Amino acid sequence: MAANGDVFVSQGNNENSANNILLFRDANNDGTAESKSVFLSGLSMPLGMLILNDKFYVADNDALMEYPYTAGATSIKAQGKKIVSLPGGERHWTRNVIASKNGDKLYISVGSASNIAENGLDKEEGRALILEVNKDGSGKRAFASGLRNPVGMDWAPGTNVLWTAVNERDELGDEVPPDYLTSVQEGGFYGWPYAYWGKNEDPRFKGKRPDLVQKSIKPDVSLGPHTASMGLVFYTKDAFPEKYRGGAFVGQHGSWNRSKFSGYEVAFVPFANGKPTGPYEDFLTGFIADEAKSEVYGRPVGVAVAADGSLLVADDGANIIWKVSYKK
Repeated sequence: MAANGDVFVSQGNNENSANNILLFRDANNDGTAESKSVFLSGLSMPLGMLILNDKFYVADNDALMEYPYTAGATSIKAQGKKIVSLPGGERHWTRNVIASKNGDKLYISVGSASNIAENGLDKEEGRALILEVNKDGSGKRAFASGLRNPVGMDWAPGTNVLWTAVNERDELGDEVPPDYLTSVQEGGFYGWPYAYWGKNEDPRFKGKRPDLVQKSIKPDVSLGPHTASMGLVFYTKDAFPEKYRGGAFVGQHGSWNRSKFSGYEVAFVPFANGKPTGPYEDFLTGFIADEAKSEVYGRPVGVAVAADGSLLVADDGANIIWKVSYKK
Protein backbone atom coordinates (compact mmCIF):
# COMPACT_ATOMS: atom_id res chain seq x y z
CA MET A 1 0.00 0.00 0.00
CA ALA A 2 1.28 3.43 -0.92
CA ALA A 3 0.47 6.53 1.13
CA ASN A 4 -1.83 7.77 -1.67
CA GLY A 5 -3.87 4.55 -1.61
CA ASP A 6 -2.22 2.83 -4.57
CA VAL A 7 -2.16 -0.94 -4.24
CA PHE A 8 0.82 -2.90 -5.55
CA VAL A 9 0.65 -6.64 -6.20
CA SER A 10 3.65 -8.82 -7.05
CA GLN A 11 3.21 -11.65 -9.55
CA GLY A 12 5.92 -14.22 -9.06
CA ASN A 13 6.05 -17.99 -8.67
CA ASN A 14 8.72 -19.38 -10.94
CA GLU A 15 10.75 -18.42 -13.97
CA ASN A 16 7.68 -18.71 -16.22
CA SER A 17 5.50 -16.36 -14.15
CA ALA A 18 4.62 -12.81 -15.13
CA ASN A 19 7.42 -11.69 -12.78
CA ASN A 20 6.09 -8.17 -12.54
CA ILE A 21 4.28 -5.79 -10.22
CA LEU A 22 0.76 -4.57 -10.91
CA LEU A 23 -0.63 -1.21 -9.82
CA PHE A 24 -4.30 -0.86 -8.85
CA ARG A 25 -5.58 2.69 -8.43
CA ASP A 26 -8.80 4.01 -6.92
CA ALA A 27 -8.68 7.59 -8.21
CA ASN A 28 -12.13 8.67 -6.97
CA ASN A 29 -11.78 7.01 -3.55
CA ASP A 30 -15.00 5.05 -3.83
CA GLY A 31 -13.32 1.89 -2.55
CA THR A 32 -12.97 0.15 -5.93
CA ALA A 33 -9.93 0.34 -8.20
CA GLU A 34 -10.80 1.68 -11.66
CA SER A 35 -7.42 0.98 -13.22
CA LYS A 36 -4.92 -1.84 -13.34
CA SER A 37 -1.55 -1.51 -15.03
CA VAL A 38 1.92 -3.04 -15.04
CA PHE A 39 3.99 -0.88 -12.74
CA LEU A 40 7.31 -2.73 -13.01
CA SER A 41 8.40 -5.67 -15.15
CA GLY A 42 11.43 -7.81 -15.86
CA LEU A 43 11.75 -9.05 -12.29
CA SER A 44 12.96 -12.38 -10.95
CA MET A 45 10.25 -14.14 -8.90
CA PRO A 46 9.38 -11.04 -6.83
CA LEU A 47 7.40 -11.00 -3.60
CA GLY A 48 8.24 -8.27 -1.09
CA MET A 49 7.84 -4.58 -1.92
CA LEU A 50 8.65 -1.45 0.04
CA ILE A 51 8.27 2.27 -0.59
CA LEU A 52 10.75 4.32 1.40
CA ASN A 53 10.84 8.04 0.56
CA ASP A 54 11.88 8.26 -3.10
CA LYS A 55 12.89 4.60 -3.43
CA PHE A 56 10.89 1.52 -4.42
CA TYR A 57 12.45 -1.72 -3.18
CA VAL A 58 11.63 -5.16 -4.58
CA ALA A 59 12.66 -8.42 -2.95
CA ASP A 60 13.45 -10.64 -5.91
CA ASN A 61 14.28 -14.31 -5.43
CA ASP A 62 18.03 -13.65 -5.64
CA ALA A 63 18.43 -9.95 -4.84
CA LEU A 64 17.03 -6.88 -3.17
CA MET A 65 16.52 -4.32 -5.93
CA GLU A 66 16.21 -0.54 -5.56
CA TYR A 67 14.37 1.71 -8.04
CA PRO A 68 13.68 5.46 -8.12
CA TYR A 69 10.09 6.21 -7.08
CA THR A 70 7.80 9.19 -7.54
CA ALA A 71 4.51 9.16 -5.66
CA GLY A 72 1.61 8.78 -8.06
CA ALA A 73 3.74 7.43 -10.92
CA THR A 74 1.99 4.77 -13.00
CA SER A 75 5.15 2.88 -13.89
CA ILE A 76 8.89 2.63 -13.35
CA LYS A 77 10.99 2.42 -16.50
CA ALA A 78 14.38 3.07 -14.91
CA GLN A 79 16.88 0.27 -14.46
CA GLY A 80 16.97 -1.08 -10.95
CA LYS A 81 20.09 -1.34 -8.83
CA LYS A 82 20.95 -4.55 -7.01
CA ILE A 83 21.85 -3.55 -3.46
CA VAL A 84 21.84 -6.98 -1.77
CA SER A 85 22.58 -10.40 -3.27
CA LEU A 86 20.41 -13.20 -1.92
CA PRO A 87 20.56 -16.99 -2.32
CA GLY A 88 18.09 -17.95 -5.07
CA GLY A 89 16.26 -21.17 -5.92
CA GLU A 90 12.69 -22.41 -6.27
CA ARG A 91 12.36 -24.04 -2.82
CA HIS A 92 11.00 -21.43 -0.42
CA TRP A 93 11.63 -18.83 -3.10
CA THR A 94 9.79 -15.91 -1.48
CA ARG A 95 11.79 -12.97 -0.17
CA ASN A 96 10.14 -10.21 1.81
CA VAL A 97 11.40 -6.78 2.88
CA ILE A 98 10.35 -4.27 5.52
CA ALA A 99 11.93 -1.06 6.84
CA SER A 100 12.66 -0.15 10.44
CA LYS A 101 10.44 2.46 12.04
CA ASN A 102 12.97 5.23 11.35
CA GLY A 103 13.77 3.95 7.85
CA ASP A 104 17.48 3.44 8.51
CA LYS A 105 17.48 -0.37 8.33
CA LEU A 106 15.88 -2.94 6.05
CA TYR A 107 14.92 -6.47 7.08
CA ILE A 108 14.82 -9.25 4.48
CA SER A 109 13.34 -12.70 5.07
CA VAL A 110 15.02 -15.66 3.36
CA GLY A 111 13.64 -19.21 3.66
CA SER A 112 15.57 -22.47 3.73
CA ALA A 113 16.54 -24.38 0.57
CA SER A 114 14.99 -27.60 1.85
CA ASN A 115 12.64 -29.18 4.34
CA ILE A 116 15.21 -30.17 6.94
CA ALA A 117 18.64 -29.55 5.38
CA GLU A 118 18.46 -32.95 3.68
CA ASN A 119 20.80 -31.71 0.96
CA GLY A 120 23.46 -30.65 3.43
CA LEU A 121 23.86 -27.68 5.75
CA ASP A 122 26.34 -26.13 3.33
CA LYS A 123 23.41 -25.52 0.95
CA GLU A 124 21.70 -23.48 3.67
CA GLU A 125 24.33 -20.77 3.94
CA GLY A 126 22.60 -17.39 4.25
CA ARG A 127 19.16 -18.96 4.51
CA ALA A 128 16.46 -19.73 7.10
CA LEU A 129 16.90 -16.28 8.61
CA ILE A 130 16.02 -12.61 8.61
CA LEU A 131 18.77 -10.31 7.39
CA GLU A 132 19.36 -6.74 8.50
CA VAL A 133 21.00 -4.27 6.12
CA ASN A 134 21.37 -0.51 5.90
CA LYS A 135 18.96 1.12 3.47
CA ASP A 136 21.73 1.29 0.85
CA GLY A 137 22.31 -2.47 1.19
CA SER A 138 25.53 -2.23 3.19
CA GLY A 139 26.21 -3.79 6.59
CA LYS A 140 24.47 -7.11 5.89
CA ARG A 141 24.14 -9.36 8.94
CA ALA A 142 21.87 -12.08 10.28
CA PHE A 143 19.33 -10.43 12.57
CA ALA A 144 17.72 -13.75 13.62
CA SER A 145 18.19 -17.34 12.46
CA GLY A 146 16.76 -20.85 12.73
CA LEU A 147 13.58 -19.63 10.97
CA ARG A 148 12.74 -22.32 8.40
CA ASN A 149 10.67 -20.14 6.09
CA PRO A 150 9.77 -16.68 7.39
CA VAL A 151 7.56 -14.75 4.95
CA GLY A 152 5.27 -12.07 6.41
CA MET A 153 6.85 -9.37 8.57
CA ASP A 154 5.43 -6.36 10.38
CA TRP A 155 5.95 -4.19 13.46
CA ALA A 156 3.62 -4.61 16.42
CA PRO A 157 1.80 -1.27 16.85
CA GLY A 158 3.25 1.03 19.49
CA THR A 159 6.48 -0.97 19.71
CA ASN A 160 9.81 -1.46 18.01
CA VAL A 161 9.32 -5.24 17.93
CA LEU A 162 9.47 -7.08 14.61
CA TRP A 163 7.10 -10.03 14.11
CA THR A 164 7.13 -12.72 11.44
CA ALA A 165 4.94 -15.58 10.20
CA VAL A 166 6.92 -18.79 9.70
CA ASN A 167 6.30 -22.05 7.81
CA GLU A 168 7.65 -24.94 9.84
CA ARG A 169 9.05 -28.32 8.74
CA ASP A 170 7.26 -31.32 7.22
CA GLU A 171 7.31 -35.11 7.65
CA LEU A 172 6.92 -35.28 11.42
CA GLY A 173 3.19 -36.00 11.19
CA ASP A 174 -0.11 -34.19 10.75
CA GLU A 175 0.05 -32.23 13.99
CA VAL A 176 3.76 -31.49 14.47
CA PRO A 177 5.07 -28.87 14.43
CA PRO A 178 2.76 -25.86 14.08
CA ASP A 179 3.50 -22.92 11.85
CA TYR A 180 3.82 -19.85 14.01
CA LEU A 181 3.75 -16.11 14.56
CA THR A 182 6.60 -14.83 16.67
CA SER A 183 8.34 -11.72 17.84
CA VAL A 184 11.87 -11.63 16.47
CA GLN A 185 14.66 -11.13 18.96
CA GLU A 186 17.91 -9.64 17.73
CA GLY A 187 20.44 -12.47 17.58
CA GLY A 188 17.69 -14.98 18.37
CA PHE A 189 17.80 -18.62 17.20
CA TYR A 190 14.44 -20.31 16.56
CA GLY A 191 15.47 -23.93 16.19
CA TRP A 192 15.61 -24.92 12.54
CA PRO A 193 16.71 -27.54 11.70
CA TYR A 194 17.71 -28.96 15.09
CA ALA A 195 14.63 -28.17 17.15
CA TYR A 196 11.03 -27.01 16.80
CA TRP A 197 8.58 -25.10 18.99
CA GLY A 198 11.28 -24.22 21.44
CA LYS A 199 13.55 -26.97 22.71
CA ASN A 200 11.81 -29.97 21.11
CA GLU A 201 14.65 -31.78 19.38
CA ASP A 202 13.96 -32.92 15.83
CA PRO A 203 14.48 -36.71 15.89
CA ARG A 204 16.32 -36.53 12.58
CA PHE A 205 19.05 -34.50 14.33
CA LYS A 206 19.06 -36.36 17.60
CA GLY A 207 22.17 -35.57 19.60
CA LYS A 208 23.75 -33.51 16.79
CA ARG A 209 23.64 -30.01 18.31
CA PRO A 210 22.30 -30.08 21.88
CA ASP A 211 23.78 -26.60 22.37
CA LEU A 212 21.54 -25.16 19.66
CA VAL A 213 18.52 -27.10 20.90
CA GLN A 214 18.98 -25.40 24.26
CA LYS A 215 19.30 -21.99 22.57
CA SER A 216 16.07 -22.40 20.60
CA ILE A 217 13.48 -19.73 21.36
CA LYS A 218 9.86 -20.86 21.68
CA PRO A 219 7.62 -18.89 19.29
CA ASP A 220 4.82 -16.73 20.66
CA VAL A 221 1.71 -17.99 18.85
CA SER A 222 0.84 -21.30 17.18
CA LEU A 223 -0.87 -20.85 13.81
CA GLY A 224 -1.74 -24.52 13.40
CA PRO A 225 0.16 -27.39 11.75
CA HIS A 226 1.07 -27.09 8.07
CA THR A 227 -1.19 -24.07 7.49
CA ALA A 228 1.47 -22.41 5.27
CA SER A 229 1.06 -19.11 7.10
CA MET A 230 2.55 -16.39 4.90
CA GLY A 231 1.08 -12.89 4.81
CA LEU A 232 1.16 -10.75 7.94
CA VAL A 233 -0.17 -7.30 8.76
CA PHE A 234 -1.09 -5.58 12.01
CA TYR A 235 -4.36 -3.68 11.98
CA THR A 236 -3.68 -0.01 12.71
CA LYS A 237 -6.92 1.56 11.43
CA ASP A 238 -10.23 2.00 13.25
CA ALA A 239 -12.82 0.85 10.67
CA PHE A 240 -13.07 -2.64 12.18
CA PRO A 241 -14.56 -3.30 15.65
CA GLU A 242 -12.41 -2.67 18.70
CA LYS A 243 -11.27 -6.29 19.13
CA TYR A 244 -9.36 -6.19 15.84
CA ARG A 245 -7.45 -2.98 16.51
CA GLY A 246 -3.77 -3.64 17.06
CA GLY A 247 -4.17 -7.33 16.23
CA ALA A 248 -2.51 -9.38 13.49
CA PHE A 249 -4.03 -10.81 10.31
CA VAL A 250 -2.25 -13.80 8.75
CA GLY A 251 -2.80 -15.18 5.25
CA GLN A 252 -2.74 -18.98 5.34
CA HIS A 253 -2.00 -20.55 1.95
CA GLY A 254 -3.07 -24.00 3.15
CA SER A 255 -1.58 -27.45 3.67
CA TRP A 256 -0.38 -29.67 0.84
CA ASN A 257 0.66 -32.87 2.62
CA ARG A 258 -1.71 -33.22 5.57
CA SER A 259 -4.41 -35.91 5.73
CA LYS A 260 -6.96 -33.25 6.72
CA PHE A 261 -6.74 -29.77 5.24
CA SER A 262 -5.48 -26.95 7.43
CA GLY A 263 -5.15 -23.27 6.66
CA TYR A 264 -6.88 -21.95 3.52
CA GLU A 265 -8.07 -18.88 5.40
CA VAL A 266 -7.11 -15.57 6.90
CA ALA A 267 -6.48 -15.98 10.61
CA PHE A 268 -6.59 -13.28 13.28
CA VAL A 269 -4.44 -13.05 16.42
CA PRO A 270 -5.70 -10.59 19.08
CA PHE A 271 -3.12 -8.24 20.59
CA ALA A 272 -3.08 -5.67 23.37
CA ASN A 273 -0.20 -3.34 24.13
CA GLY A 274 1.93 -5.03 21.47
CA LYS A 275 1.51 -8.57 22.85
CA PRO A 276 -0.80 -11.45 21.86
CA THR A 277 -3.73 -11.99 24.21
CA GLY A 278 -5.03 -15.31 22.93
CA PRO A 279 -4.86 -18.03 20.27
CA TYR A 280 -5.51 -17.40 16.61
CA GLU A 281 -9.09 -17.23 15.38
CA ASP A 282 -10.77 -17.85 12.02
CA PHE A 283 -11.40 -14.55 10.26
CA LEU A 284 -11.98 -15.16 6.54
CA THR A 285 -12.89 -18.75 5.64
CA GLY A 286 -14.84 -20.64 2.98
CA PHE A 287 -11.94 -21.31 0.62
CA ILE A 288 -12.25 -25.12 0.82
CA ALA A 289 -14.62 -26.42 -1.88
CA ASP A 290 -14.46 -30.21 -1.58
CA GLU A 291 -11.82 -31.63 0.72
CA ALA A 292 -12.53 -35.20 -0.39
CA LYS A 293 -11.52 -34.22 -3.91
CA SER A 294 -8.74 -31.87 -2.70
CA GLU A 295 -10.54 -28.96 -4.34
CA VAL A 296 -10.38 -25.39 -3.05
CA TYR A 297 -11.76 -22.08 -4.29
CA GLY A 298 -8.65 -20.13 -3.45
CA ARG A 299 -5.49 -19.79 -1.37
CA PRO A 300 -4.87 -16.60 0.63
CA VAL A 301 -1.33 -15.22 0.73
CA GLY A 302 -0.68 -11.50 1.10
CA VAL A 303 -2.71 -9.28 3.43
CA ALA A 304 -2.70 -5.48 3.57
CA VAL A 305 -4.78 -2.77 5.20
CA ALA A 306 -6.30 -0.34 2.70
CA ALA A 307 -6.58 3.41 3.20
CA ASP A 308 -10.27 3.09 4.18
CA GLY A 309 -9.48 0.51 6.87
CA SER A 310 -10.65 -2.53 4.92
CA LEU A 311 -8.49 -5.65 4.64
CA LEU A 312 -7.14 -6.68 1.24
CA VAL A 313 -6.32 -10.34 0.66
CA ALA A 314 -4.33 -11.60 -2.33
CA ASP A 315 -5.60 -15.05 -3.33
CA ASP A 316 -3.21 -16.78 -5.72
CA GLY A 317 -5.45 -19.81 -6.16
CA ALA A 318 -8.27 -17.82 -7.73
CA ASN A 319 -6.17 -14.83 -8.91
CA ILE A 320 -8.42 -12.49 -6.96
CA ILE A 321 -7.90 -9.67 -4.50
CA TRP A 322 -10.62 -9.86 -1.86
CA LYS A 323 -11.68 -6.79 0.10
CA VAL A 324 -13.14 -7.25 3.57
CA SER A 325 -15.04 -4.22 4.90
CA TYR A 326 -17.06 -3.63 8.05
CA LYS A 327 -20.51 -2.06 7.96
CA LYS A 328 -22.29 -1.14 11.17
